[in-house]
Amino acid sequence: MTAAHDRYNNAINARDGAVLLGSFHNDERTIRYGLAENLYGYKGTEGFRAAGGPPCTGARPWMLSKTIVTTYGHEFAVASTLYSRTNTPNKVGRQMQMWVRFPDGWHIVAANLRTSKVLNVTIPPSPLARADEVIE
Repeated sequence: MTAAHDRYNNAINARDGAVLLGSFHNDERTIRYGLAENLYGYKGTEGFRAAGGPPCTGARPWMLSKTIVTTYGHEFAVASTLYSRTNTPNKVGRQMQMWVRFPDGWHIVAANLRTSKVLNVTIPPSPLARADEVIE
């Protein structure tokens, strides 16, 4: 699962639209809520890319922090991470993805991106948080 997540995020920096699109499950129930678009079904994401929706807008690199990948059994995982870009130092992004392992590998079935101003607030970790894998 970690390798699939890393491949997706490396594709953002490489602006590799084929890898980004291929990371999503090809199904009408796949959802991607982007920064400025709501995409329903794999075809929604495919159409967004075909219409010139960039694989990654803004400056590179896409820098990740506080990434937590939690697996539930062997077939389902949630990946949560913060991201930042050099051209928006006063903003932090949040990416959350739900991944499912299919016979051909791990694919995103739902994703959400959000960007907001940086808040100078430290939130202590939850004692209920559980991470099978942590990527730093």
